[in-house]
Amino acid sequence: MTLPVVIVGGLHADARKEVVERLLHTVPGSIALHHDLATAAQGTVLRVVRDASGELSRGETPLVNDCACCALREDLVPELERLAGSGLTRLAVVELWDSVEPKAMAEVVAAHGARALELTGVITAVDPALVLPYLVNGDDLADAGLAAAATDQRTVGDTWARQLEYAPVLALVDSGEAGAEDRALLAQLHPTARRVAADSGELAALALAGFDVEAAAAAQHPACALLPQEADEAGVTTLVWHRRRPFHPERLYEALEDLCCAAARSRGRFWLADRPDTLLAWDSAGGALCVENTGPWLASLPDAAWELVPPMRRAAASLDWHPDHGDCCQHLVFTSPGLDRPGLEQLLESCLLTDAEYAAGPEAWKCLPAAFDSLLDPVS
Repeated sequence: MTLPVVIVGGLHADARKEVVERLLHTVPGSIALHHDLATAAQGTVLRVVRDASGELSRGETPLVNDCACCALREDLVPELERLAGSGLTRLAVVELWDSVEPKAMAEVVAAHGARALELTGVITAVDPALVLPYLVNGDDLADAGLAAAATDQRTVGDTWARQLEYAPVLALVDSGEAGAEDRALLAQLHPTARRVAADSGELAALALAGFDVEAAAAAQHPACALLPQEADEAGVTTLVWHRRRPFHPERLYEALEDLCCAAARSRGRFWLADRPDTLLAWDSAGGALCVENTGPWLASLPDAAWELVPPMRRAAASLDWHPDHGDCCQHLVFTSPGLDRPGLEQLLESCLLTDAEYAAGPEAWKCLPAAFDSLLDPVS
């Protein structure tokens, strides 16, 4: 017998704790395991194990490589395997600390606990009234006292966005302050998620429904991400901008600040004329932007290399294939209350190659100013 494991995460600490308590009281024989990283500055991580009646045990585990998340990874699976070995636990509820992202922990459990553990769910706890304030918060986690390591450079906004968008289940703990705009924003940020009230009878069933780590990772990969669709409700708009022509690197670079500030959340994939073979990821929240090289477009690979590419990516490329550019495209999604759609579209269009620049061809494109070198090829 394997032990079912559900991960509950999210920066909304009060909501997260309530969801965990609901599971403990709903599923007989369930036990919650929580690693408190707040003590990491003192060199240790506090582990607390509890059930519906209260705390069962607590202990400390030392930091690993000065990284609280590393310590969590090293300690989590052995503790879960210990619970599995007892034969008394029906469900293990892993309550993540505030800034820990569920993707990393889900992959740890799936990879290292296959014999004794079965990851059956990933849930992000949400107070709908706090979605926007957290999303637009550009503070560094370190400044908020939420960094998981000395080298942690994440922000509150981008961390919250990933926590929200990875989980297939969002458990809502309504403080009574959320309005129609808050709920519309939540629905547009992650339209495929099951949104369920924390006090609903569905919560326990969803915690045990099953979870596919590989599919979840593919759904987040820039090349084949399940991005939101066009929407406009309660003052919240999602713009899906899809074009084939490449960006002029210098004009796009000069527009980055305005583009990042145009929406509470934006993400997707894009290509630059001077880097025609490179698939670039766009990820922005709270006014902070992360641009990453995620490897080659499939159009730039030899046919034999396609067999090494995950099927979901091959399928996504085939569905969006262009006779001239293959899978190279601009596919960016912007979601925000009060989105200036016409202004944003005009700004994006102005960053594309002009007709004359486009007609000059790929060899001429490679001679354009390499404005993104500082972001993509930083000097070490």
